[in-house]
Amino acid sequence: MPVRLTRRSHSRTARPTAVACVVAGVVLASLAGPGAATAAPDSPGPRYAPGADGAGDPYFPLAGNGGFDVQHYDLDLDYTLPAPAPAPLEGQLTGVATIDLVATADLDRFNLDLRGLTVSSVVVEGKSMAFAQQGGELVVTPRPKLKAGQAATVVVSYGGTTTRPVDIEGALYGWVTTRDGAMVVSEPDGSSTWFPVSDHPTDKATYSFEITVPQGSVAVANGLLEGSETSGGKTTWHWNAPDLMAAYLATATVGNFRLEQYVAPDGTPIIDAVDVTRQPSQYANLARTGEMITLFEGLYGDYPFVSYGAIVDNDSVGYALETQTRSFFSGSAGLGTVAHELAHQWMGNQVSPGRWADIWLNEGWATYSEWIWTEHNGGATAQARFDAVMASTSQAPWNTVLADPGPTGLFGTPVYTRGAALLHALRVKIGDDAFFDIAKEWVARFAGGTATTADFIALSEEISDQDLTMFFDVWAYQPPKPTSW
Repeated sequence: MPVRLTRRSHSRTARPTAVACVVAGVVLASLAGPGAATAAPDSPGPRYAPGADGAGDPYFPLAGNGGFDVQHYDLDLDYTLPAPAPAPLEGQLTGVATIDLVATADLDRFNLDLRGLTVSSVVVEGKSMAFAQQGGELVVTPRPKLKAGQAATVVVSYGGTTTRPVDIEGALYGWVTTRDGAMVVSEPDGSSTWFPVSDHPTDKATYSFEITVPQGSVAVANGLLEGSETSGGKTTWHWNAPDLMAAYLATATVGNFRLEQYVAPDGTPIIDAVDVTRQPSQYANLARTGEMITLFEGLYGDYPFVSYGAIVDNDSVGYALETQTRSFFSGSAGLGTVAHELAHQWMGNQVSPGRWADIWLNEGWATYSEWIWTEHNGGATAQARFDAVMASTSQAPWNTVLADPGPTGLFGTPVYTRGAALLHALRVKIGDDAFFDIAKEWVARFAGGTATTADFIALSEEISDQDLTMFFDVWAYQPPKPTSW
């Protein structure tokens, strides 16, 4: 995920919630929450039940939802920028989210994640439905009820004031309002601050965006730019992202951007959005993107998506993020960070963590890819970087269970540095051929989905034909610095 520029300690350990209860129509007793009585079926047959209010991730229990699988989000957004200072740094967002989903259970009701914005209506298959907002959950009561396997289109109209939300560690994320627009970066569970969503990587979907902003502003989203039109002092930007994507990787960043488009050596369209105030030195490293794609394709397989590019904003959230097909950079794009975020397109985006405890598979691979790029570029070798980590007296990379860093340890040093060191140690142990076979097969086997540490261990043993129990125990499951493996 992100390359954090600064880290801070915080006492808050619960995910932010916060929407007043808003009800349209009749709020039924069955909306009371988990454990409430379920309404009897309309007729003899399947027993209907509420969909779960979370995907079951222990780190973020209310992130994602159960009982359905989202296929596609069409997000029609209209954004009004904040007034000039000294007015409050608050924007106005109205949206219509059209969500195509398939029920995976017989549903009496189902949830979507949405925080800080107020819903005005919910329509399921063309009919208005009762709903309620409870904390960070939008609870929908479809009538008729949804049967397992049934496809349904859900249209949610909503809106409200945008601010500057923070994650569990106090870092800015989600729809972050800026004076000239918004920075939209949502790892791990910030997408619910700007659209109704099943906000967990295990429920990937495709996306399309229509983003209306004041004329002169540019709205940048994932995938391919399909066009824009201006009328009445506003411009609507159309983007299409046809590749499966975890919700936290979606963006709709707004600002004073200059769009630069070209084609990488492999034919991938590149679309960079650079704030007009940025100096060439602050984004010059983006010119190496094509060379990096060539390098990583040789290691991990073909670039997996319809496009790539970057957003370089003049405002900052304090980190960079691998938003799918359009990596986000705060202020400037450092060379190593450009490589890091690009590598995530394979490691983290194409294959995402099955649970947030597995985030080292994102960050360890991206950090190790940065080491490989540095070596390719004539800098320190990956072996030298590994040796330096192991020789350092700093305890920063250690004293954490890599495969279970805790919800406030997702972006700590161990996840990045120890993760990369694990991968290099594995490479040395099993040899280059087996190691890079694992890398390619990891991307190919789990493409468009998620995978876990257990999956990675099993694949490593399968391809290397070695028992790696002790290796992964000391590297991934024991806190101290490994001394032998």
